[in-house]
Amino acid sequence: MAQYAIITMTQAERAALWQRRLFEAEAGMTRHLSREHGGQDVADWIQIRSRIFADLPEPDTGDPVAWQRVFFRAQALMEQFLVSRYGHAELRLWAQASAEVHRLVEPDGDDGALGPILRLARQAELYGSDYALLETGTDHAALRIEHCAIWDYRERARSRGVPLTLARPCDYCTLAAGSNIAAKGYTPAFELTGGEGEHGCRWEATAPRPAGPVQAAGRETGREN
Repeated sequence: MAQYAIITMTQAERAALWQRRLFEAEAGMTRHLSREHGGQDVADWIQIRSRIFADLPEPDTGDPVAWQRVFFRAQALMEQFLVSRYGHAELRLWAQASAEVHRLVEPDGDDGALGPILRLARQAELYGSDYALLETGTDHAALRIEHCAIWDYRERARSRGVPLTLARPCDYCTLAAGSNIAAKGYTPAFELTGGEGEHGCRWEATAPRPAGPVQAAGRETGREN
């Protein structure tokens, strides 16, 4: 299998990205529940949050594997919590709420459309996926994930008896990734790829077209002599 590892991250950077992803997802869920359902879920959501944040690694622990386990447990708990109450349709609203948090906590750089694509590439790197940057422009950038290792991680968890609500990770991942790109002001596009046991996808981010010259409203007037 071809290898496309192109992002270099230290152990501390990997742990920090897992923590940021956890923060975006949990804060997004809290935002979504309060906005869409008021105080309906407060008691139950607090119980779920206690399980999400139980047995955390020490704050200064830069062990990405430990933080990956925390994130995965949290994601599984939140998917089960939301879908069991409100169905799959609310996954999109949760993704949009999380993207609002993402827009605030993910630093904006000078990379333009490449910025959100690099964030996706770093997430792919966290799982050990095979990926490649196809285009790296500031107006348009693209990423291909040849083999998505999230599938591998999920199936290993499933074989250990971990209950998984969604049949495939793409059901939420595509919503979250697209919402994150849009939250940063770019137009997302994706295509699921693969076959014969391979699972991949292709992502694009495109900058909005500059607005044309503004035409002043009204009409010309003149004075007849």
